[in-house]
Amino acid sequence: MMNQNRLKIYNGKLITPYKTIEQGTLLVENGKIVGLEEGNAEFPDAHEIDAQGNYIAPGFIDLHIHGGGGHDFMDNTVEAFLGIAEIHARYGTTAMCPTTLTSEKEDLMETLRIYEQADKLNNKGAQFIGMHLEGPYFALSQRGAQDPRYIRDPDPAEYKEILAATSIVKRWSAAPELKGAIEFGRYLKSKGILPAIAHTDAIYEEVLEAFENGYTLATHFYSGMSGVTRRDCFRFAGVIESGYLIDEMDVEIIADGVHLPAPLLKLIYKIKGASRTALITDAMRGAGMPPGESILGSRKNGLPVIIEDGVAKLPDRTSFAGSVATADRLLRNMVNMAGVSLEEAVRMMTKTPARIMGLDERKGALTVGKDADVVVFDQQICIQYTIVNGKVVYSS
Repeated sequence: MMNQNRLKIYNGKLITPYKTIEQGTLLVENGKIVGLEEGNAEFPDAHEIDAQGNYIAPGFIDLHIHGGGGHDFMDNTVEAFLGIAEIHARYGTTAMCPTTLTSEKEDLMETLRIYEQADKLNNKGAQFIGMHLEGPYFALSQRGAQDPRYIRDPDPAEYKEILAATSIVKRWSAAPELKGAIEFGRYLKSKGILPAIAHTDAIYEEVLEAFENGYTLATHFYSGMSGVTRRDCFRFAGVIESGYLIDEMDVEIIADGVHLPAPLLKLIYKIKGASRTALITDAMRGAGMPPGESILGSRKNGLPVIIEDGVAKLPDRTSFAGSVATADRLLRNMVNMAGVSLEEAVRMMTKTPARIMGLDERKGALTVGKDADVVVFDQQICIQYTIVNGKVVYSS
């Protein structure tokens, strides 16, 4: 009799952290990886999946995602949370950080409450691994598509109230040059929350101080941040140069081929490497949807946008307004546009984000003892199966 808690995936190329097993078997029991074997290993009574010569890889971890399938996390409905988790599972994502936009505090608190409700019901899609708050502590000059009505300096009374109400916030993006931002970063670190640099006009000296106080990740590298600037005829290195200069700084990139063209993808990989670069979708509600008009942020008070050319834009087309990428597209672009090996591209979507979020004991690699978050995909990186904690949540 077949045991539903035992899963055998065989006849596939296993991408492990150390090598690719050309023809191997992955063994799963009670949601954990219990074996990686060469050839077709015996595993009695297990549910079996024939990978048909395709790749077997760790599930993709998306550190920064706003929506998909017509939903946004800031719609503040359980249906939206679950819908986003399910649509992105179709493209190989097994874990994600639901991400907010700059908003009123009341809307943000409601999003956090809905997360806790949805998390208990989420058994058909990518797992939630904690909230990412993007804003509202940003530089107005680098706001991009963030709503300027809500942008402000860090307010200790406000952020302490928010964090006292919940334990689900795992990262928070802010501009480190703002008044009070260094103290904010220190407070986040004291609570085990990752401070990240975003929507910022900081110069190198400010970034270095921020890094020393916990801001160890650059949010959507190149987007919404300063490069070389001039002040009174003197040149200053910006956040982009700082990200390259500080070896230990992690960067996350929207590798949709639009936010970052091929030469920049190659440059980031050449300097930062796979171990310091995480791939993110930064997807808004238009991911997995046809082109046309859409909304960035909540349906209640979000910004109208238009989806075309594989990206969301402001209606006047002066700025990008979010990505519509899915995780499989990021991998394809790193391989086909940036010339990165498949194994290194997979690392940027699995092992590296797991480490950044402090989840590498449990996730991010096909090794014994880790959570059985697995994807099976073909040569074109089209997803065949998505498995979360040993349970198939998508099959093509």
